Amino acid sequence: MKKKLLFLDTETTGNTEADFLCQVAYQVDDEEIREELFKPEIPISVESSSVCHITNRMVADKPPFRGSDFAEKLTSDLTESVFVAHNAIFDITMLKKEDIEIDDYICTMKIEKYLDKDGTIPRYSLQYLRYFYDFNVDAFAHQASDDIKVLKVLFKHQLERLMKAESLSEEDAALKMITISKAPSIIKIIPFGKHKGKNIEDVAKEDKGYLEWLLNEKLKNPQIGDEDWVHTLKSFLGK
Repeated sequence: MKKKLLFLDTETTGNTEADFLCQVAYQVDDEEIREELFKPEIPISVESSSVCHITNRMVADKPPFRGSDFAEKLTSDLTESVFVAHNAIFDITMLKKEDIEIDDYICTMKIEKYLDKDGTIPRYSLQYLRYFYDFNVDAFAHQASDDIKVLKVLFKHQLERLMKAESLSEEDAALKMITISKAPSIIKIIPFGKHKGKNIEDVAKEDKGYLEWLLNEKLKNPQIGDEDWVHTLKSFLGK
């Protein structure tokens, strides 16, 4: 597309809005990957360390992200690039806390949900999709720079599928990916609870009360990314 693509991945102290960045990696098109550790405003949780293998000891003498040369370079690169991330709303939320705003973006998680018309893929995490499609990528999971490698392969795979499925040029397909990413997604399969693995459409017919309860929970305790759940539940409940 006319703009460059900026592929980004973060590692954080946890997975809530109260958390902060502790590692950022990004790559503009095929340029060198930039990656650094940062000292967050709060300690890295044990749960997070067990996933990303970044400890508080490792960031104790690192600079904060805000005001760093890395942050300034990223901000500059974003002015001429489209932001690409998996579960982009989470990274966008983390970056916004560091005074970095994102305009145009592509969320490969939302694109995968859009392309999976029949809801046949059980999970949409980056690493699950990596092995679901058997991508040949030399990368370790949950290291920001290695996740960038998987992200780029997934993006190209999705772009080609969208072009073929809807007879679009590469430019038009990329623009549609931006539109899809900014719109709420319909979730097709319930991944948890007593109806785990069931189609939401079927649950709406069999146990509407469960969907009512779930909607109330999502509205009462909103988490990053719950916009899709609220949109989906309201759609099936006719609200």
